[in-house]
Amino acid sequence: MEKHTNCDRMVIAVLQGEDYRIAIEDLNSKGFYATVLNSSGGFLRRKSVTLMVGVNHSHLEEVLDILKRYGDRVEMQYRSAAAFNYGGITDQALGAMPPVQVPVRCGGVVLFVLDVERHERY
Repeated sequence: MEKHTNCDRMVIAVLQGEDYRIAIEDLNSKGFYATVLNSSGGFLRRKSVTLMVGVNHSHLEEVLDILKRYGDRVEMQYRSAAAFNYGGITDQALGAMPPVQVPVRCGGVVLFVLDVERHERY
């Protein structure tokens, strides 16, 4: 049985825009197909994308495991030294300091799993 037949669950997943292409490649490599919807809003003011994946309940956890990989990614970003509390150092001195690289949690996935009453493919 193919994984996209007998669909009785719909996974709706909102991902950070830069993650969705590789997420779709991962899904496709395992026999799952996704419909991509551009969505507004975003994580850290970045583009987000909504994926819809129809799946049989027997393969639901496999789809969720693939999508969870994009839920917790750390990216190094530069922050102004003035954003940190260096007790006793004046703002003027902090302004002269170079930006500091800090780890920032980014990415993220918001998932919804819905029951599908009827599925047809033409």
